[in-house]
Amino acid sequence: MSQKNIFVLGLTDVQRHELETVRHAEDYTFHGLLDYETLVNTTDLNFAQLMVDARAELDAFDGSIDAIIAHWDFPVSVMSAMLAAEHGLPAPSLTSLLKSEHKGWSRLEQKKSVPECVPGFTLFDPFAEDALASIDLDFPFWVKPVKAHSSALGFKVEDEADFAEALVEIREHIGEIGDAFDEVLRQVELPPELAGAGGNSCLAEQFVEGIQAAPEGTMFRGEYNVHGVFDMHKDAAGTSFSHLDYPASTVPQRVQQRMIDLTERYLRQVGYDNACFNSEFMWDETNDQLWLIEINTRISQSHSDLFAKVDGSSNHEVAIDIALGQPPRMPHREGDFAVASQAMIFHDEDAIVTRIPTAQDKAEIERRFPGTLLTLTVAEGDRLSELPGQDSYRFVLGKLYLGADSTEELLADYAAITAELPFEFAPAPADD
Repeated sequence: MSQKNIFVLGLTDVQRHELETVRHAEDYTFHGLLDYETLVNTTDLNFAQLMVDARAELDAFDGSIDAIIAHWDFPVSVMSAMLAAEHGLPAPSLTSLLKSEHKGWSRLEQKKSVPECVPGFTLFDPFAEDALASIDLDFPFWVKPVKAHSSALGFKVEDEADFAEALVEIREHIGEIGDAFDEVLRQVELPPELAGAGGNSCLAEQFVEGIQAAPEGTMFRGEYNVHGVFDMHKDAAGTSFSHLDYPASTVPQRVQQRMIDLTERYLRQVGYDNACFNSEFMWDETNDQLWLIEINTRISQSHSDLFAKVDGSSNHEVAIDIALGQPPRMPHREGDFAVASQAMIFHDEDAIVTRIPTAQDKAEIERRFPGTLLTLTVAEGDRLSELPGQDSYRFVLGKLYLGADSTEELLADYAAITAELPFEFAPAPADD
């Protein structure tokens, strides 16, 4: 087999290590395409310029371009598909991609294909003078931009005061992603129902509760497959994700299968093919009601290390297969651990970071808890409220990736490590 050149948008050192776990990694040469700071850790996105810069890097490469893959959200998820198509590589159509990337458009398509699991929703203009009047939902409900990272700018609204407070934040920050998303939306024909609902619009959604889980899989040349299901746990307040566990165990297999079947119906409705996905559902156990939260058009980078720990290979395995035009295959339960988790490290108040764990601290954690990886999203001197892509309710300092023989052991290790991590803070200056 000749050496294949695999280009990865926003490649980090952690992900390079994950890529080394895939089968036949010795036959691949991995190349970063643009960097994480430019694509992900930023509030200044110029989509057209990013495409120009990515094309320039690819054009300057002296060799074959055999695959282009993504594991980050927008703009990476869209850029990778567009760049792959330009180079004659497998990729979903831009329209099928945007039908899921735009949360409002996705809800419209869900109503056509899986209406039994779609919560009530309303599209609205956050800059309208009386935006609340256009929302025909009872309190409480969620508001979120039609395009955002993770839980950024997502708010639970209990009353008019909450809504007004959320609008202040949304109006200030929605353009950081919304403007770039608008650039892409102009390249496709939007349905009449989305008139005026571009990248800087919002969605209000019925508040639903239950147990959350996330199937991840692939669609390749019309063949649908799911290679894993994850538990998604929120913190005690129910607003922020605290940890992802693999494999899922809190939702019965029959319910997991319903999630898998509903996802397939939706993906076939929008014509999504030759790409990876992950979907998120809420299960109301009392009423045996499933709610579809969202569909993501990529593998999840949050899942990568967990797949490697439990199954023996990162989910980059299937992304590479599809990008190379090969049927995707994942190993199953060939890893070193029975269960694995990605767990958030939170801080609840705005502050200036004055101390973070050192390389020596990280090494000591891994010595005491084998297989554990600590990644940081902050640096000394950072003000937490100024960091891009943060959760709307709690500040994320970093993430722990853990493996264990049982879920109970995972939770115990998570608690033990977070209790002694050497973070230090100074009070944030008062805003003018």
